[in-house]
Amino acid sequence: DVATLTCTGRRKAYDDLVAVGDVGFVVEQGETYGLLGPNGAGKTTTISMIVGLLRADAGAIELDGDAMHPGARDVKARVGYVPQEIALYPDLTGRENLAFFARLHGLSDAARRIDEVLDVTGLADRADDRADEYSGGMQRRLNIGIALLHRPRLLVLDEPTVGVDPQSRDAILAAVEDLADSGVSVLYTTHYMEEAERLCDRVGIIDHGELVVEGTRRELVGLVGQRDSVALEVQGDAAAVAAALGSQPGVVAATSGGSAIELQVADAGRRLPELLAVVTAQDATVTGVQVTEPDLESVFLHVTGRALRDA
Repeated sequence: DVATLTCTGRRKAYDDLVAVGDVGFVVEQGETYGLLGPNGAGKTTTISMIVGLLRADAGAIELDGDAMHPGARDVKARVGYVPQEIALYPDLTGRENLAFFARLHGLSDAARRIDEVLDVTGLADRADDRADEYSGGMQRRLNIGIALLHRPRLLVLDEPTVGVDPQSRDAILAAVEDLADSGVSVLYTTHYMEEAERLCDRVGIIDHGELVVEGTRRELVGLVGQRDSVALEVQGDAAAVAAALGSQPGVVAATSGGSAIELQVADAGRRLPELLAVVTAQDATVTGVQVTEPDLESVFLHVTGRALRDA
């Protein structure tokens, strides 16, 4: 894979306060990387260094192998940045906002690119309305459109769905998915764990200025010892079935009550056929199965001591 963004040993301190200490990660081409962390964990400082708004005290940030820093104009031009705050001219129409920023980028195909962005963001039918007449969700989508105008190699989105309606939120997430599919690398921060679950190929959790853990969803839940939960409903001797299941490889715990059996299983999806065969061998019949995989919320709670939305 080609690494679009490489961060190694980044550090930023303000006098004796270390905002970010020795943080490093890689975002591959076409990958969506989620950066999660409590408020004050160092996310904003990290993003500010990545997009070239803030100079790191130590470490390196490279985009396609070229160093990123506040003076690196050519490198910064490859990044699209969507901040938490709405950054639009409210008295201009959606099209006029896009035209203004297209001119700043010096786009030679500005008119065509504006039409493409309006289509991607679902704003074509409102292109000639003023931005201050847009809903909050539409303004967020226009913000994303501005960041996409110059065809960035890396798109950085800092909590882009805060305060938006469900329809706009889904449109934003769908647009991010399509961008990643087209080869754009995405760095995404959010306070909504279901967004990270849906979008992110890998996730890094930052706390107290340090990257605590990172990996795919499956890797992270494995790191903190989480197991899949399997709920079975059986006809037969549930206690005997639970005892037999408890001795199977990968089964961490097995309990029964009435006709219900609860299991904690490592990689339940792979082991489920074997477990069902054990039930049959005990002259019992399975009447219901439910498998629940641990989610990123449980990982976040484990490593930070807080739920993401409470953080």
